[in-house]
Amino acid sequence: MKLSLLGKTELWIKGIRLEQADLSRIAAVISDILKLESKDVFVTDASDDHITLDILRSEVEAENLYGKKREMFRRLAEIPGVRITSETTLHSEGILGLVSLEEEVAREVIEKSEVIAAEVMDKVQRRCIVFPTGDEVHRGLIKDTNSPYLKDRLESEGFTIAIGMILRDDIDLIFAALNDAVDSGYGLIITTGGVGAESKDRTIEAMIRLDKDMATPYIAKYRKGTGRHEKDGVRIGVGRIGPTLLVALPGPNDEVRMSIETLISGLKKGYDKEKLAEEIARTLKGKYFSDHEDTQHHGH
Repeated sequence: MKLSLLGKTELWIKGIRLEQADLSRIAAVISDILKLESKDVFVTDASDDHITLDILRSEVEAENLYGKKREMFRRLAEIPGVRITSETTLHSEGILGLVSLEEEVAREVIEKSEVIAAEVMDKVQRRCIVFPTGDEVHRGLIKDTNSPYLKDRLESEGFTIAIGMILRDDIDLIFAALNDAVDSGYGLIITTGGVGAESKDRTIEAMIRLDKDMATPYIAKYRKGTGRHEKDGVRIGVGRIGPTLLVALPGPNDEVRMSIETLISGLKKGYDKEKLAEEIARTLKGKYFSDHEDTQHHGH
């Protein structure tokens, strides 16, 4: 389990006796105990009776932190020119101070922390926000039927749902809204609309700013530059930022209804973003192919 240092990255060892000690070896010992790379630990200050170390990381693994004081003191004492005494103490203003916990207490803390973290993660993953997109929806020309449907359907699966503001066809606006939703702790963010091939469709592009490796399979291909098709097809998207899953669905209500069933099924099966995107695209390709066939049939 990872713990954020929350900006408190200094570790002070006081009451330590130094005489011609190799500071690089001291840093190496600390980095080895905390299972960090050597470049992540740096001695920033040292005198004959104290050392200040800075951990150049934003987070550390809990099991590599708790209850490590005794091992630190033992291994530091093995370095030539370093003497640990009964007066030696270890201190930090933040999470790093947990190295001073006794090992038995540390194990108990880790176990409780893991349970709490799992509970929090489960709640985060079940917090969902839905964003309808499109100028035509924003101006009230088209009724948003997707958001109420998604709210009812996902609530029936145990999700807590919020309906976000209607996002105009503006890549910067869409990106800002999605980024804010990620920061607000939503585990599932769904957009509807804006995935087409016209110049105004920018939902996928906005999401890629958040996850450059986002899975964006095509559900329909066009000849780029023909008619209103600035892009070469219609894509859906599934991305991930930490615990947050981002899903870009088409706008038509029947396609949203089809997609959400595939998404729910994939989430239950534990699919990653690539597999989820692949399955949603497969579902929608069948509809696009069917619609295309119907169009050809009625045209004869």
